[in-house]
Amino acid sequence: MRLQFSLCILLSFLLKSLSAHNDFYTSIGHMTDLLFTEKDLVTSLKEYIRVEESKLEQVKRWADQLDSLSIMAIQDPEGFLGHPVNAFKLMKRLNTEWGELETLVLSDTTGAFISNLTMQRQHFPSEDDQTGAAKALLRLQDTYHLDTNTISTGDLPGVTFKSLMTVEDCYELGKIAYSDSDYYHTELWMSQALRQQDQGEESTIDKVTVLDYLSYAIYQQGELERALEFTKRLLTLDSEHQRARGNLKYFEFQLLKQRSDEEEAAQKHRDEGTVEFKKEEKPNKKGFKEPIPERKMYEKLCRGEGIRMTPRRQSRLFCRYYDNNRNPMYLLSPVKQEDEWDRPYIVRYHDIISHSEIEKVKGLAKPRLRRATVHDPLTGKLTTARYRVSKSAWLTGYDDPLIDKINQRIEDLTGLEMDTAEEMQVANYGVGGQYEPHFDFGRKDEPDAFKELGTGNRVATWLFYMTDVAAGGATVFPDVGAAVWPKKGTAVFWYNLFASGEGDYSTRHAACPVLVGNKWVSNKWIHERGQEWRRPCDLDQSK
Repeated sequence: MRLQFSLCILLSFLLKSLSAHNDFYTSIGHMTDLLFTEKDLVTSLKEYIRVEESKLEQVKRWADQLDSLSIMAIQDPEGFLGHPVNAFKLMKRLNTEWGELETLVLSDTTGAFISNLTMQRQHFPSEDDQTGAAKALLRLQDTYHLDTNTISTGDLPGVTFKSLMTVEDCYELGKIAYSDSDYYHTELWMSQALRQQDQGEESTIDKVTVLDYLSYAIYQQGELERALEFTKRLLTLDSEHQRARGNLKYFEFQLLKQRSDEEEAAQKHRDEGTVEFKKEEKPNKKGFKEPIPERKMYEKLCRGEGIRMTPRRQSRLFCRYYDNNRNPMYLLSPVKQEDEWDRPYIVRYHDIISHSEIEKVKGLAKPRLRRATVHDPLTGKLTTARYRVSKSAWLTGYDDPLIDKINQRIEDLTGLEMDTAEEMQVANYGVGGQYEPHFDFGRKDEPDAFKELGTGNRVATWLFYMTDVAAGGATVFPDVGAAVWPKKGTAVFWYNLFASGEGDYSTRHAACPVLVGNKWVSNKWIHERGQEWRRPCDLDQSK
């Protein structure tokens, strides 16, 4: 009974461990564990190779000895066996030594390696992880306007460890895009694979397979002539390729039909004596510009473009030593405060969390990291979402007194009550980790967003940056054209609600994809309840 109980505990622990490590690609912090797993496997593999080489060396020595002996013996078999020692040793070899050799050859030296591999495999990433990481690369390519060759050669900004992509890597990316009916990226990456093959790179992927995917992806985008061109090239390499032969006839037929239709349309215009003019665009009203779609604005800001920092706005932003109205904690040692933006008012606090505190928080959070969730506005419940690629953990003072100390620091600097705030959330972003544009507060069409907490809406956000990020990873506000870049040891703060309780829609923000580096942040969402005397209400809905 006790044994069964122990086994149940062990099984539940293993299952819990496995569930904790789902979605590896969503957290660089968890992915680091995989490097140590792989290092252990390499060590095990090298030991297996050493044992195999030792075994082969013994077999080789045996073969060399018998080879020279046999050459000498068959020159005069009777004379050789006329020596009684040679006759005895022949009997001994065939009766004993060849059997020992058979045992040596048949001995299984793979046991330790296979056992280790089987044990470690339960911690391996899944197919979803590989697909998620591939799609993250495609997302980075689009957001930061990177060409395939830049990514393939590893020539990214801020990189320390340069890594090249093989033909197989490029092909795999193209195939994943193809399975998603993403023919644009299929073309880009199959073209890159073909380019590297044409440059002489050796590969297990043949050009015929790459050209097959490439021609079809181009056809799906409506470029018949180019699709036909690549299909012909495929057939020069494999004239019996059935699909390509069928596609060749189909593409040629479609191209002839297209040209015929175009000629008919042109002849019709000539017969009717009409000329087709390009439609003139209606002029905009003076000074009016069409608004940039949010997605494009978000990506521009992530690249450091389109930031609306005018000289007039810059003149209203200052740096200062701040003690929050002579708070006793900061009278003798005020903090460095910097205005990042005016509307919404965003401030940054410098050197507000130490390296040792950061490492402690990360150490507490890492075992608890789970795929980050968002509030579903329809159900009011937490759910995972493809537009938030990160893992997060929640920490309280029960986990470590440091958390209470940090919470008190936030209260001292903001003047807001922390007892009704949410627990500290620590987040680590994964490959291309991001959080697309969103509001922190619940809108009027989401009356039940924070109902279960019973503390009202999220009045303010405090965000710690716990790492520097080599490239990407900015916090951007698309509606106002603001961008705040991660800087280790700093924190930014803004109000989500006006003093009237109305939501400030200009605080819609996003976490840009991490291009290079590892991004750790932690935040406190501060709620309305308990702020009645600390931040009094105002009837003016814009204050």
